[in-house]
Amino acid sequence: MLTTVGVAPRELERYRASVREGVIERIREDASKLSGARVLHINATAYGGGVAEILHSMVPLMRDLGLQCDWKVLTGSEEFFNVTKAMHNALQGKNHPWRPQDLDIWVNQNRMNAEGWQDYDFVFVHDPQPAPLLYVLRDMGTNPRGHWIWRCHIDLTHAQQQAWEMLRPFVEEYDGSIWTMRQYVRDGVPERHLKIAPPAIDPLSHKNDTLGELQIQGVLERYGIDRNRPILTQVSRFDPWKDPLGVIEAYRIVTRDFPEAQLVLIGSMAHDDPEGWEWYEKVIRRAGEDWDIKILTNMNGVGNLEVNAFQQASDVVIQKSLREGFGLVVAEGLWKGKPVVGGNVGGIPLQVVDGESGYLVETVEECATRCMDLLRDPEKARLMGERGREHVRDHFLITRYLHDYLRMMCEVTGDPVAE
Repeated sequence: MLTTVGVAPRELERYRASVREGVIERIREDASKLSGARVLHINATAYGGGVAEILHSMVPLMRDLGLQCDWKVLTGSEEFFNVTKAMHNALQGKNHPWRPQDLDIWVNQNRMNAEGWQDYDFVFVHDPQPAPLLYVLRDMGTNPRGHWIWRCHIDLTHAQQQAWEMLRPFVEEYDGSIWTMRQYVRDGVPERHLKIAPPAIDPLSHKNDTLGELQIQGVLERYGIDRNRPILTQVSRFDPWKDPLGVIEAYRIVTRDFPEAQLVLIGSMAHDDPEGWEWYEKVIRRAGEDWDIKILTNMNGVGNLEVNAFQQASDVVIQKSLREGFGLVVAEGLWKGKPVVGGNVGGIPLQVVDGESGYLVETVEECATRCMDLLRDPEKARLMGERGREHVRDHFLITRYLHDYLRMMCEVTGDPVAE
């Protein structure tokens, strides 16, 4: 059975100081058409990763606008999450040898979660893990009410064809879909009610609100980081697509010219990511006995406040992804006024204007070179960070993303609002 996630209240009015003039009023006007609607978000986990982070803000903001909004997560076995992690990787381009029973494991776990289903006016199903749910309900003889929207948060540009063919029949069941970028949309996805809506960050969350210097210094001291020496930081899950091993190699090149540099790698260990522990161990081994490489997770006390402090203290924020659906941590770094050196993949170029708010890179060597460029010219780095913050204000705050969902709901009901 699906498990309900509790969220703390949030008030849209508090975001007025973070956004441009008129934004709050336009959101309220469009939300008034949906007052009282019952809305459900379904995903795989309540913590760890960008989807859960967004929903912790999105759900209470929808409630503040007068919608009856719930959030539920799948109950899953280790076997189920091993299959869905393989699906996630295969959809991003990793070849996987599928077994006949893998599809059964995936579908049957959704069948178990469908027990006790209650209808909503709008159901947003996030990513592949719960994608079969609508099919399963119909197959069980239940004809669920409401409008069902599938939200794809990952980059399907290089998807393994077999993985896509497994997923595609379930996606075709939905009334509409939301994607981060148009180029992620695969052939065969229905064009009806197809919306492009990149994710966004919450500027008032514990991870993004402005911290005082004493708070920042306290966090750095707790984890043995010297504020007076250069700090490079990457925040991401430990998996091959984030290339943490490549980040360590880039850092080692940087230390040839900046021997005092420090590297902070922060990852969140989520229960739907069994591969994460394997990659965490690989990162530990690659770091060896270099005590200037700090490898931190939520398992040793690093939460949103600590991530915030590390990002605000950093000289350079890195996101050297090899595949990246979007990468909320890029917008987080830019919002804190830090230049970002990111992989030239997926949704990162949406956020980093190359040469203006950071750099887009293809290789370990490029990553190292661009980090050193920024360390050599702090004033340039500061100006890049300022431009990045304003770019995020205009395009990647949660208020814009919330508005996209409201517009989608109006559209599927046949009462669209102006963009």
